[in-house]
Amino acid sequence: MNDFGINEMLEMQVALQEKYKDLWKPICPERGQDQLLWMIGEIGEVIDIVKKHGGQKACEDPELRKRLVEEMADVLMYYNDILLCYGISTEELKRSYTDKFEKNMKRW
Repeated sequence: MNDFGINEMLEMQVALQEKYKDLWKPICPERGQDQLLWMIGEIGEVIDIVKKHGGQKACEDPELRKRLVEEMADVLMYYNDILLCYGISTEELKRSYTDKFEKNMKRW
């Protein structure tokens, strides 16, 4: 199985931003808020699929699953844009994620 990781996603987002740099606002902290709001909208679309059809059907119905995965990809694209907007490195993210994981492992 071939892994698909955050570094690859970030590289793809950088390429996308570069391609549309003349049409889109530049990646910077000021744009981060807009990207957060757009990501929330995409999360809403994921929620709508599950709410309207149920999680089980969203897993089993091929067309519905395709839509669910596509919306999740949209969420990840905005998430990665947000990382770029705020200059969050993969090293910072890994460190913070690992710290949070360790806290959660001891929480209950």
